[in-house]
Amino acid sequence: MRLLTWNIQCGKGCDGVTDLARIVRIARETCDADVFCFQEVSSSFSRLDGGGDQSAQLAALLPGYMPVFRPAIETVDRAGELHRFGNMTLSRVPVVQINNHILPWPGAGKGRSMRRHALEVTVQTAFGAVRIVNTHLEYYSVAQRKAQIMRLLDLQEDASTSPKASTREPDEPYESQTVSASSLMCGDFNFDVTDPQHAMIDRSSRPGLNYRDAWTAGRPDRPRSPTCGIYDHVQWADGPDCRDFIFTTEDLVGRIAHIEVNGKTDASDHQPVFIELT
Repeated sequence: MRLLTWNIQCGKGCDGVTDLARIVRIARETCDADVFCFQEVSSSFSRLDGGGDQSAQLAALLPGYMPVFRPAIETVDRAGELHRFGNMTLSRVPVVQINNHILPWPGAGKGRSMRRHALEVTVQTAFGAVRIVNTHLEYYSVAQRKAQIMRLLDLQEDASTSPKASTREPDEPYESQTVSASSLMCGDFNFDVTDPQHAMIDRSSRPGLNYRDAWTAGRPDRPRSPTCGIYDHVQWADGPDCRDFIFTTEDLVGRIAHIEVNGKTDASDHQPVFIELT
């Protein structure tokens, strides 16, 4: 199974041009992914998307993939128009469960920040059901980010200590749920690899299966590649950084065949990161 994660900045490249077709073309050239996880997908926020629905556009650009868009933010203007912003997962392997987890937002009214979420899409792979957690954590607030990490770890602990496999077609809710202990968690975490918040995930020791940084597990002898700030020197004045990660649960570490960053594209301020599991 191949997965690609990318903060696409609503399709806006370092040239100032918003072009979702370019995003999809580069994503597909980077990796023939079974699952694409995009962060910063916008709908009807005119400053970001020109008033369009980017989730619908991405779905149209990736036929053959089941599109799952869930917002962190849904707001309605005075005219009754719905504006949405969040993460999107598209899968060409069977999807068996979808959950959208709104993450903690402590001190919401203090300072600049916005609500965040984790889109959880469980897919059926050749080696079993895997929960794909697509997330984007708070940029400005360390305290909010910490609370969000704790919630993500809680969700993994719950799933890995009480797994559940659906035994029937979903004709009623009680017996149609699938909760997989195995998980890939990916996205823009807004901390770098030296931050203690990275260690909160990578060195967690909760009951059940814990997450481990796939880069460290899959490429322990190679330097880590930056995932943002390579080409955008305005938003990233301090230079290249690594803030986008893929974490795998411990049972999947041995399946990591390859993990890589596409450092050649400037179609966003972030770089695509992809992984292959065998």
